[in-house]
Amino acid sequence: MSRLTQKSYMSPQPPRVREPIFNLPTVITLSLLTLVGIHAVRLLLSDESDFALIIDWSVIPVRWSVAFGGIQVEEVMKSLREGVPEDTVAPMTALAQYVLEGEEGRPWTALSYAFLHGSWAHVLINSVWLAAFGTPIARRCGAGRFLVLSAGAAIGGAILYAVMNPLQVLPMIGASGAVSGLMAGASWFMFAPASWHWEGRLTQPHERPRETLGHMVRNRQVLIFLGIWFAANYVFAFVQPLGITDASIAWEAHLGGFLTGLALFPLIDPLPARSKRISA
Repeated sequence: MSRLTQKSYMSPQPPRVREPIFNLPTVITLSLLTLVGIHAVRLLLSDESDFALIIDWSVIPVRWSVAFGGIQVEEVMKSLREGVPEDTVAPMTALAQYVLEGEEGRPWTALSYAFLHGSWAHVLINSVWLAAFGTPIARRCGAGRFLVLSAGAAIGGAILYAVMNPLQVLPMIGASGAVSGLMAGASWFMFAPASWHWEGRLTQPHERPRETLGHMVRNRQVLIFLGIWFAANYVFAFVQPLGITDASIAWEAHLGGFLTGLALFPLIDPLPARSKRISA
């Protein structure tokens, strides 16, 4: 038997498959590139142009209060003169006058603010959490519903922040509200008990039926997760340990995004919820 014939009887070795380093859904990858790309482009702008961009596209509650809430500009100026330190009255008053020029509401900033960040640390931290909690949402719901949930959470965070800080003249930016909504959406199914898939394997977290509220409040993992989330928001908003943050944390936007995501996810979830019956 020739050598060539012997080789023909040997079973061929399977081709080596190279696993991707980052196995992310396309919509998550594009979202991350958008956030990082926008921040990188802003570094090319002059300080004046970047300042104008932030003012035009960020959430500034006092702008909404004057345009939609019936608050007069005179009330805003009076609150600034009485409520801020003397050494900041002049710059804050000038900022308020600049922001309120024309008394435009700019309602689209309820969404556009989520694409802007204050620093590289800010955008990278949000990107990490977006990848972590957005990935199971995108795999479960698809790109369209992922974007609906993200946008809804961002808007909910902006609204709650503005309601709780109606006379704030400083801009609020960042995707944290949207990310908080994704975390809330993922909490509906990430900690659900595993079951057998029809393919003969255990289900992945994004394949599991959505929990009911009754199941969630009895699930220790869910309660621990929510407890850590709320504790972390409190620490970074009111304690700001070790100077980790270079700006105040808009915990109201985080909370608004989280509550919006928690309420919105069951409406867009393509998979059914678990049975309401809770076994002993």
